[in-house]
Amino acid sequence: CDVCLVGSEMCIRDRFNVTGERRDGRVGIWVTRDGGREDKIAAIGVRIRRWVTLHGIAINVEPDLGHFDGIVPCGIDPGQYGVTSLVDLGLPVTATDVDVALAASFKTVFGPAER
Repeated sequence: CDVCLVGSEMCIRDRFNVTGERRDGRVGIWVTRDGGREDKIAAIGVRIRRWVTLHGIAINVEPDLGHFDGIVPCGIDPGQYGVTSLVDLGLPVTATDVDVALAASFKTVFGPAER
């Protein structure tokens, strides 16, 4: 869902002043750190089962980044790329802050929800 990634990209850029970008050949939203290293900050997940499609996005707010040490998240090369979060980037934000920002970004992308 490319549109979902656009919404999350807008969210972290417009609301938190973090430049996140998509990269050819890699899934998710990436930020460039000091020294040029690129770290993944957001991703999309898709599952199809019995003709039903489920999808969602994830923005790393404040996870314990040490949990990523023992795995290769999303198949990324840990020697070349890393994983980061908004808090790791020095932003004192909460999951609620991100929920509000995502709702505003999605409203911009998709238009207001009809009830």
